[in-house]
Amino acid sequence: MIVDNTQTQMRKGILEYCILSIISRGEIYASDIIGELKKAKLLVVEGTLYPLLTRLKNNELLSYVWKESTSGPPRKYYEITPAGLEVLDKLDTTWEELVFAVQTATEGRNKQTIDSSK
Repeated sequence: MIVDNTQTQMRKGILEYCILSIISRGEIYASDIIGELKKAKLLVVEGTLYPLLTRLKNNELLSYVWKESTSGPPRKYYEITPAGLEVLDKLDTTWEELVFAVQTATEGRNKQTIDSSK
């Protein structure tokens, strides 16, 4: 369905921005990133998150450190790099511009109920 596809594409488009924003708060473990995204109602599975984290790391926007865990093997904790902060700052500006554009474009629109009996 076209609505589902559009919603998926919209979410994918902001996922990187949200991940960088979450990591910018401080060092974080991947499952905690997923928890933060779930709290924001952006449901993401590990199979989506890890390739994205790898791409962001390869682009030098993130780094990681291994830390010992009390409940199993060492864990990889992600941190944002100075280059990542620069990108995040630009994405903040882009987000503000997009919010303004969407609000302006949809301002005054009448929400009509579609009569399903037709």
